[in-house]
Amino acid sequence: MVGERAPAKTYCIIGDPISHSLSPGMQNAAFSALGLNCTYISFRVPAPELKESIDSLRAINVAGFNVTIPHKVAVMEYLDELDATAKKAGAVNTVNNIEGIFKGYNTDIAGFIEPLRRRKFDFCTTVLLLGAGGAARAIIAALSEEKTTGSRVVIANRDQAKAKELAKVGGNLGLQCEAIAFEDATKVSPEAGLIVNATSIGLDNEPSPIDSDHIKKGSFVYDIVYRPVVTDLLEQAKFAQAHLVYGYEMLLEQGAKAFEIWTGLPAPRDVMKKNLLGIFGEPT
Repeated sequence: MVGERAPAKTYCIIGDPISHSLSPGMQNAAFSALGLNCTYISFRVPAPELKESIDSLRAINVAGFNVTIPHKVAVMEYLDELDATAKKAGAVNTVNNIEGIFKGYNTDIAGFIEPLRRRKFDFCTTVLLLGAGGAARAIIAALSEEKTTGSRVVIANRDQAKAKELAKVGGNLGLQCEAIAFEDATKVSPEAGLIVNATSIGLDNEPSPIDSDHIKKGSFVYDIVYRPVVTDLLEQAKFAQAHLVYGYEMLLEQGAKAFEIWTGLPAPRDVMKKNLLGIFGEPT
């Protein structure tokens, strides 16, 4: 088996909350499938403890780690190097320990865009993006790689300063961006060809901020929340006869990219997907 005699390596994910994370099961299934002597665990890290936690990960010589809400931007301050993807997104979700050097990457960019590419989505449309945090930054970076004449990105966020800052980032990447108040999202959603939820709304089964009456038939609705698999936003999208893109798809692809950065091996995506979806299979 590959890596059978290799020394044990530890990987992890840090965030707050973290109990909902499916990454440990997915990554451990991938390590097991390739016979790698690696383990992946989760650590709840409250925001005030981020620096201390990164220091601790250095002390134990962790092989690599993932970063989730709310640390994707703040963590950059404590890393030694940034990959081009992390610089472009202004956020990090994957860190690799290269002989003591902590290097940050952003695999959310590829993770977000691949499910849309597979569906041959036409990016020449209005995109409504809910949220302006670390994940939203990666989404803006991803959309900038697909920019076409006539495309427009509207960022709806409760913190208007953050929305405007992200719109400026998008503008610098060549996107036509504007910021609006979160409560005005339903004024834009009926004309949007793509609606993306990049907030944590839905994680605790909260009601969708956009109902089926404000979703265009035939549009695409993408919720990056992956637990529950079918959020209320996606339920509303079903009623509106829109196309659904599930959060687990982004989770799978970004996780596969992280696995490949850490190991240098092709990720066993089928094994990882099976672990995520279990015996129930893909949602219908």
